[in-house]
Amino acid sequence: MIRLLVGILVWVINVLYKDRPYPRFYVLETVARVPYFAYMSVLHLYETLGWWRKADWLKVHFAESWNELHHLLIMEALGGNQVWSDRLIAKSAALVYYWIIVGVYLVSPQSAYHFMELVEKHAYASYNKFLHQAEAMLKAEPAPEIAQRYYRDGDLYLFDEFQTAQVPESRRPVIDNLYDVFVAIRDDEMEHVKTMVACQQPQDQACLSPHEAGNLAGKTPESLDVIAPSLEMTPDHPQMG
Repeated sequence: MIRLLVGILVWVINVLYKDRPYPRFYVLETVARVPYFAYMSVLHLYETLGWWRKADWLKVHFAESWNELHHLLIMEALGGNQVWSDRLIAKSAALVYYWIIVGVYLVSPQSAYHFMELVEKHAYASYNKFLHQAEAMLKAEPAPEIAQRYYRDGDLYLFDEFQTAQVPESRRPVIDNLYDVFVAIRDDEMEHVKTMVACQQPQDQACLSPHEAGNLAGKTPESLDVIAPSLEMTPDHPQMG
């Protein structure tokens, strides 16, 4: 089922937008945000019901959605959303996939994360192919202002938080032209893949946000026992408020 869902999305993007790269990426980024919203919705539901609290998972998924938002804003700045039919397709697909992933996440979080792993792998391959095909054109174009603000000039705390395989502040893309922007977006997609793989690991290897992992580095086991309840609550040990 997961492969079918991904296959339908890939078919729409590859066939309908074969020769229209910016609208294609606009549709891709519109849909790519919603699984992270779905994960957060279900995690908030569990927390509201008093079952457990996954503070770091919420932080990581919010950082992922924030990253995808800026990919989307970049595609809009490049004119990817100018045609009403593209906006209709993107938003309709996003609405459908949101509810599907909510249902999948309720039944099998690992399957929901695997879905996004496959989507992000496709996104990485798409951007990588585009970079090779349009290298000269992209290098001649300036970087959109929104890309400069996000990757270079803005608050980069959340930029670090979705990259669970990176040490915070170790990845700072160079943004001099449009080619650099697409390189940064492509590399973001691979970081999402790594994070989705980490989220599929056993619960005793829970995914920590990079800054939180750095804060816990060097802590003694006794101190971690004090910290852990504030991050997670279980049915056996609910911790509300």
